[in-house]
This record gives sequence, C-alpha cells and structure tokens, in this order.
Amino acid sequence: MRKYNFFAGPSTLPVEVLEELKENMVDYKGMGMSLIETSHRSKEYDEVHNDAVGLVKELLGLPDNYKVIFLGGGATLQFTMVPSNLMIGSRTADYTLTGSWAKKAYDDAAKLGNAVVAYDGKENKYTELPSNVSLSEDSSYLHITSNETIGGLQWKNFPDTGDVPLVADMSSDILSRPLPVEKFGMIYAGAQKNLGPAGATLAIIRDDLLERSSDDLTAYLNYSIHADKNSLYNTPPVFSIYAVMLVLKRLKALGGLDVVEKMNREKADLIYNVIDSSKGFYKCPVQRENRSLMNIVFTMENEDFEKDFVSKASAIGMVGLKGHRSVGGCRASVYNSMPIEGAKALADFMKDFAAGK
Repeated sequence: MRKYNFFAGPSTLPVEVLEELKENMVDYKGMGMSLIETSHRSKEYDEVHNDAVGLVKELLGLPDNYKVIFLGGGATLQFTMVPSNLMIGSRTADYTLTGSWAKKAYDDAAKLGNAVVAYDGKENKYTELPSNVSLSEDSSYLHITSNETIGGLQWKNFPDTGDVPLVADMSSDILSRPLPVEKFGMIYAGAQKNLGPAGATLAIIRDDLLERSSDDLTAYLNYSIHADKNSLYNTPPVFSIYAVMLVLKRLKALGGLDVVEKMNREKADLIYNVIDSSKGFYKCPVQRENRSLMNIVFTMENEDFEKDFVSKASAIGMVGLKGHRSVGGCRASVYNSMPIEGAKALADFMKDFAAGK
C-alpha cells in the first residue's frame, strides 16, 4: 500500500511522475543509457532542460524581462546569493521575520550587509503577518518568506514596495496558486516541496536585477553568469530538473494554477474544518487569514495525545505528521502532489481520534 506522505520535505510526488521516471531510468527513450548518465550538453537533456524553463514561464505567465535559472544548493544557498548580488549602494536590505526560515535568510544577509528588520513577528509568536511593511530609505530590496513551512502561515497578499524590488523565498508554496509576478523582482524556491525531488533550486529574476551582479563575485554565486549560460555554466542537477519538468507538465495538464489553487484550498479546508469544529480538541495557533494552504499546524491539549495521534496515523499509512522539533505539535503538509484522498483520509482519522478521546 502506498502511504500518504505528510512530511514537510522531501514531499510526496505524483505516482504517474514516479512511474515515468522508473520507465525511463535505465534507458531514456531508447537512447541506450539513462538521462542521468548522458552529457548535460546532449540534445536529449537540452530538450528536458528547456521544457522545464518554458513550463515555469508558461505556468506563471512570466513577462519577457524575467529569467528562469536552475541552481543547486537549495534555497539555503540563496540566503547568501541574494544579498551578494542584490545589495547595492549602502548595502542595506529589509527583511520580514515571520518564522524560522525567514530568520535564517536574515541571519545570513546580516553577515554580508546591513540587513534591517522591517517586521518581527516574534512578539506574536509568528502566528500572524503584517498588513503593511515600512522600508528603509536606501533599501536594496524587501525579502519575505511567502510560506513558513514550520509555523504554517502564508502571505495571501503581498506588500506593495514601490520602486524597491520584492524578493520572495517561495520554497514551500511555489506554483501552488497564481501570482502577481510583476510585483516581484525575484522569486526563489527549493524543489523538494512542491516541484520535485531535492537537488534543484528554481530562481526567477528580473533583468534589471541581473545587472546588479558584480564581476567581483565568484562565478557560481553570480546570477548574471547563470542567466547568460541558461543554467549550464556547470553541470546542473540533471535528474532533479528532469523530475521537475515532469511535475510541471502534470500541473499544466491539470489546467494550470487556477485549478491547482482550487484543489489546494479543497484539501486544506477538509483539515481546517475538522480543527475548527472540534470544540477545542485541535487548535491551530495561526490567525485564520494567515493560515497556510501547504503546511497545516495544530496542537492538542497534551503531548501524550499528540504522540498517540502520530503513532496511530502512521500505523494506518499516514506518515510525517509530527510537528517540527522547534515548535512541537502536529503538522500536515498538503503540497500540490498530495491527492485529495490523502486529505480526506487524514480528516476522517482526526474526527475518529477526537471522538475516541
């Protein structure tokens, strides 16, 4: 029996994608070898690579003045690359601190320039998001984390930043909904939550920001070099990009991001409705308007209940429901590739578990 994977990452992948990967693993479309053995300069990989880039552009409706780049190093490397490339002038940039991952991005930027805290959610225990953000007078950009994987809160409306570029870490909700992409100077995301297996990182960057990349940067850290070389400056994470391309094809076949968002809302509503109707047995600490559609966090009245919940769910094929070690509780990650049946199974189990207590 295939289990329902509620882990925050690496996340579940569509079965049809896994089957296609399996079918072509040893002999890719009759070429006599696997795609992951052949040159990244080959015509076979070139087609895969450019299809992946094209599908990102198509699904997001990217204007022509944005470049799509595939990198390694995860989103964590972007915590260094973003300030290294984009801080200019006084090397000041604004950061919103909305949870663990936003704090990590800020901490790394603070080692490279004047990272200013534009908003700190610590006082409200990272359970809500600001309605507006004040920017520094000489800010190079505003950085946000669009969805906090650990804390389970998500920006529904994005800050208006005027002429200051908006930069977003979208690792855990990329391509889960339509985006007003023109509001962003840059978007980046690790693949292993909503796009495919770990190994690839997606970066989308506006042309005018590429001009900020200094020649003094070492080659791999320079966005402009990667953009000029179509992400082929060095050997890219070939297998991961191939899998990402297949996931993107599936999103397109489903009908695009409007359909995907509707499916994600339906899955999340099934679980949040159980939480809200449980008469306090389950509690979600996040303000309702900021609740994530990707990572649903909840607690119970004591840790023993939570441990029993996680154990019994795992025994019937629902794994990964333990909350992050830094916050405890429980967490259900329902990314794009989680089938509706998985959300229904969890919702039904939650009702039965509460009734049994």
